[in-house]
Order: sequence, then structure tokens, then C-alpha cells
Amino acid sequence: MKNSIRNMCVLLVLASCSNDDYQPISYDNPEITLNIPEGFPDLNITATTNAPTTYGVVLGKKLFHDKRLSADNTIACASCHIQANAFTDNLSKAIGIEGRVGLRNTPPIQNMAFMQFYNWDGNKLVLENQPLVPIITHEEMDSSILEVIGKIENDQEYIELFNKAFGDEAVTNDRIFNSIAQFEYTLISANSKYDKVIREEGVTFTKSEAQGYQIFKDKCISCHSTELFTDQSFRNIGFPINTDSEEGGRSRVTREVDDYLRFRVPSLRNIEYTAPYGSFGQFNTLKDLLDYLDNGVVDAENLDPILKDNGNKISLTEEEKTHLISFMKTLSDTEFIGQ
Repeated sequence: MKNSIRNMCVLLVLASCSNDDYQPISYDNPEITLNIPEGFPDLNITATTNAPTTYGVVLGKKLFHDKRLSADNTIACASCHIQANAFTDNLSKAIGIEGRVGLRNTPPIQNMAFMQFYNWDGNKLVLENQPLVPIITHEEMDSSILEVIGKIENDQEYIELFNKAFGDEAVTNDRIFNSIAQFEYTLISANSKYDKVIREEGVTFTKSEAQGYQIFKDKCISCHSTELFTDQSFRNIGFPINTDSEEGGRSRVTREVDDYLRFRVPSLRNIEYTAPYGSFGQFNTLKDLLDYLDNGVVDAENLDPILKDNGNKISLTEEEKTHLISFMKTLSDTEFIGQ
């Protein structure tokens, strides 16, 4: 009789542990207040609707560094987006699993919360939709989101983090993408020497930097405008052409002939750390890039008017190039790159 009662109690305990009323522990997961620098554009809409939270960012950062997102567990987002290089890789073209070479240069991922387009051709308008691209691309991670979920859904660390970030333990594609985006929204760079000068924090430009700033305002600011140092437009500025037949620039997205070889104007912030330059790393140094613009660019029907109206070039003396490079280096944010 005693054994029967004991067995019945064990069954009741087991049943109570597995019934549908079980609720996981809930955690406080406050939103993170983004420190929006003065003069920056408004946050994009998804940085507001998918606002970073304490655990969402922790989860996103862990996923960002997890090589299990790739088919052979060798490539993470952080493999190409290296913080010390302002989240680029210093390669002409990105390298994926098995040494596969991608189509384009790895872009930096700073100040994404203020951007309206992502990738060189702007094929993504929402940052939450971007992480799937490298996951499924043959030359990058060559995996699938279902494969990624299968690898991590039984990982106890992830189970706990998904619960903390989203209120239960379900590992879903949307939660993966949302948390990675939340982490990337926190990557704000606005503490360079330039920023400290503008904020009048007792820092001043050197003579060369000040002259470079004036040259920049005279010859560069039409494209590299706003405190992001990009107007986020798409332009053909006559750079050497990628020999890869898959390349079409913005026209790959719009299917418009006039968008052929137009690319999103890159930000100049942290440009000191992001060599080589151009959509497929055409230029090894800033001097190489400025020399090219000075000597004359590749002509095209849709060449940007700024160049077309000036003999297909941006004329610069050697002294101006030196000063301009000095100024561009004031956009380096050592805190952002972890130094």
C-alpha cells in the first residue's frame, strides 16, 4: 500500500512538471536608450519598432560571433566584420567558407540605426532582413536559417538568452534576425577627433587637418554630407569596373539601366581603418583613391554630374591630397574600434 501511494505521488509530481500550465521564469529586459549624437539624422523606423533591449543585444552579439551560422562552422558575422577594422576585414573582397571569394568589399556596420539602405546596392531597406543574406549566400556562409536553428535550439546558453530576450525559449528566425539587428543598432560611432572639435571639447584641428576640412567642404561634401558623412544616395563615380559578370551595382535591385554601376555612397567615418576602398577594394590606400579621382575616372552615360561637369575628375593638388587625408583621419573613433 505504501509503495502504491509513493508511486502515485511520483506520477503526480511528474505530471505537474509537464503540464501545459508551466511558465518559464520571466526576466526584466529593459530597452537600451541609444545615445543619439547631436546633428545625426533621425533613427530609422525599425530601430524604433525593434528597439534594442538589454538581453536582445546580448543575444545578438553572441549570434554575431557564432560560427555555427555557417554551413561548416568556420565563418561568423564577426569573421568579416572585425571591430578593430571598424567592422570590416581589410580584404578587397569578402572571403566565405572554404575560401570562397565574394562579389564585393565588406562594408563597415557603424551607425546602422540611422541608415535607410543596406549593402552596396541598397538591396535591403530593413536591417532585420539583412542577416539572412550572408547566411544563405554560397560565397559567404552557404547555410540556411533552419540549419542554424537546428544547431542552436538545444544549446542551454541560447535557450536561456532567448527566454530572457523574448519571454520564452522559442528559437525562431525572426528572433535571430531581430536580436542581431538590435546589437548592430548599438554600434554608434560619434566620438572621433572631428566630433570633439565640433562639440568644442577643448580639442582643435592641426593646420593640415583644418585645411583638409575646408577642402572637404569645397570638393567632397556634396556626396559625403550629414554627420554620417554620406547622403545615402547611389552614384556612379567612374571607379574601375568589377570584372565579375554578376556585378551591376544598384541596377541589380531596380533593374533600371540608369542605375548600372551605381553604388551607395559610403560613410567616411573610420575610413582610416577600412582599406582597401571601393566596392571591390579597387584602391589600397586613400592616396591611391584621391590620385585616381584627380587623374580622371571611367566615363559612363550615367556618370555622376559632379564628375561629368568637371572633366570626369575631381582636381586635387598633392598638397590638397595630404591635407584631405589628414582631415579624414580625424574621423577615426578609437573608442568605437576598441582601442
